[in-house]
Amino acid sequence: MKYIKKVLGEDLRQYTMVVALAALIIIFNIASGGKMITSSNFQNLISGNAYVLVLALGMLMVIVIGQIDLSVGSVAGFASMVMAITARQFNLPWYVAILVALAIGMIAGAWQGFFLSRLGIPGFITTLGGMMIFRGGVIWISNSISVPVPSELKWFGAGYLPEWGPAFTGMNNSTLLLGIIAIAVYVIAQMRKYTHSGDVTGEKEAFWPFAVRIGIVAVIIGYATWLFGSGRPGTSFPIPGLILTILIILYYLITERTSFGRHVYAVGGNKSAAELSGVNVKRTYFLTMLNMSVLAAVAGILFVGRSTAAGPAGGTSWGMDAIASVFIGGASVSGGVGTVIATMVGGLVMAVLNNGLMLMGVGADKTQVIKGFVLLAAVAFDVYNKKNRG
Repeated sequence: MKYIKKVLGEDLRQYTMVVALAALIIIFNIASGGKMITSSNFQNLISGNAYVLVLALGMLMVIVIGQIDLSVGSVAGFASMVMAITARQFNLPWYVAILVALAIGMIAGAWQGFFLSRLGIPGFITTLGGMMIFRGGVIWISNSISVPVPSELKWFGAGYLPEWGPAFTGMNNSTLLLGIIAIAVYVIAQMRKYTHSGDVTGEKEAFWPFAVRIGIVAVIIGYATWLFGSGRPGTSFPIPGLILTILIILYYLITERTSFGRHVYAVGGNKSAAELSGVNVKRTYFLTMLNMSVLAAVAGILFVGRSTAAGPAGGTSWGMDAIASVFIGGASVSGGVGTVIATMVGGLVMAVLNNGLMLMGVGADKTQVIKGFVLLAAVAFDVYNKKNRG
């Protein structure tokens, strides 16, 4: 056990959901007769759930500051509907329509951030009102009719990395290059961590745990690269997955390496102490809510690009899936705790549950019941751990 702890960084708790995710994939693959672990299924799994994972990135920061946003699905639906109408009825270019959708997200976030940060109305009430306003707005401006979007937007929701160069590997070269870059970045990060491992204690850690860790992750990334890059002709790693990957890296850096990220965790951990230490709590609240709604607009763009039309019911229940992803990923219900990577693992657990149960022919009603129990179990596990830590 001590060797396992060394390899995993002395904290086994953070890997609990990773193990659960791997177990779910294996169980569903066996139960579905091998339909889970296939190129096409994994491509669809990423493309079909990228919008929820994008929402989860923003929801993580909202929950860390001790708030909640119930309006994200409605904001996403409203922004995507405005985008569709802008392109369809006003004949504006598709990229202008995307900018309009992002602007709608910014305005919605600024509106809700103002009520929370300046008027002191709790996020639950503020976004409950926003959920009603934007949900009604979607139905109003669409007249309860779906609106098609330009074909160019399909690339954002259902596109794949392009093929180029000789096919000597039997894989999509763009996907292969992406996998090589991912492995290289991880190796560099681990080597830097090893180099600086003795900066505090004065004694450098053993190298073998880093080598084992690099080997394990390299094998996993390599297998995923082969899985995504060896599918039927014309497919590869999905564009929504690439957009999500870029956002994950960006928000990891924001939460871990910037003063704003530190302020988010400080406000969620102890608002009064953060204020006394010079953190602008109102500004942190405002920017966090603004960021959430912009990501909601991005999620709407991805979903509509995949479905090729904006509908009056777009965004329904998205917020619940995003919130569940954050809590399953280990975020604390009281705020101040949660990470980007753990949230993505939680989101993938939800995605695999949806996908695996669908492959097994389980209905949407029973799927919701199972997801509810998984959420309760994850939160109960968090509370149990807190009690044990005193």
